[in-house]
Amino acid sequence: MTVTRGLEGVVATTSSISSIIDDTLTYVGYDIDDLADNASFEEVIYLLWHGRLPVQSELDELKGQLAQNMALPKAVLDHFKLYDIDKVHPMAALRTGVSLLGLHDEEADVMEEDANYRKAIRLQAKMPAIVTAFARIRKGLEPVQPREDFSFAANFLYMLTGTEPEPIAVEAFNKALVLHADHELNASTFTARVCVATLSDVYSGVTAAIGALKGPLHGGANEAVMKMLTEIKTLENVEPYIRKKLDNKEKIMGFGHRVYRKGDPRAKHLRVMSEKLTELTGEPHWYQMSTKIEEIVTGEKKLPPNVDFYSASVYHSLGIDHDIFTPIFAVSRVSGWLAHILEQYANNRLIRPRAEYTGPGMQKYVEVGLRDK
Repeated sequence: MTVTRGLEGVVATTSSISSIIDDTLTYVGYDIDDLADNASFEEVIYLLWHGRLPVQSELDELKGQLAQNMALPKAVLDHFKLYDIDKVHPMAALRTGVSLLGLHDEEADVMEEDANYRKAIRLQAKMPAIVTAFARIRKGLEPVQPREDFSFAANFLYMLTGTEPEPIAVEAFNKALVLHADHELNASTFTARVCVATLSDVYSGVTAAIGALKGPLHGGANEAVMKMLTEIKTLENVEPYIRKKLDNKEKIMGFGHRVYRKGDPRAKHLRVMSEKLTELTGEPHWYQMSTKIEEIVTGEKKLPPNVDFYSASVYHSLGIDHDIFTPIFAVSRVSGWLAHILEQYANNRLIRPRAEYTGPGMQKYVEVGLRDK
């Protein structure tokens, strides 16, 4: 057997959902640049789940299904109110909330294709409601019910703030959702596929994926980027702060990627939105600091920024709490997780790799009183 740590470079399955070839990301053959500039998130959901873009009637139907299924069961909302808010990270609340949804879905363990698709609709719809409800409840505010006349992106911002979002905010958030929707066989997607390959249910697959995304080496980078920007405070402090980190060989979050070599193609879209939004909110220093950090890190380490780097200042400019950044990632990426879960069910084989044993050789049992330490 050949051991590859982290499975780097190992092709574990075939998929028709997304690809990363020569630093170009595509969803079902559509370049991410094309989709980021033109598509609604609802169109991308349909594309990932059906393998093609919808016609207008199909898009209208999907939008209606998502809007009609956004409201959460009262039991989930009541459960959030039991938490010790100061000790619960939103990703832990999201993980538990999704698992709890499975207890309130009569089709949770029904494995027919149509039932799994209906569950995908319900889960996709309820993810923003879980995140926004928890974000409000922990502040002593009541959850806001979604509006059926709003897009998916607009509804998230509306349910979070309780006010109708500005068009540029909706545009920025929609773009972020599109950019994060899928990313080939990343850690959380692989986790979801491993889980459901045992023929476990959709809710278990998504709960497992959220657990993987919770780790800072996967989904928590943009929260860490905003923490860094907040610590730096001013443009003048950027160079000494970053130089010190580089000298100490500390990792600077938001740079580099396991797969991309020339740069993450998603980053440039959020860079543009960061510039627009920070200017609009009267806080251009967040963007200016970010570009200065990019100049130093990319210049010194040859590491270009990834999608997480500029998403930090985008989400901050939208008034989103920093610890909600990773749950937002999940609100988008669940579309990809669900696409992969449905694809795994359609052509399933249990995922069971091997491990090279590196422990001691054959040993013989010794009575406890005769053992050496």
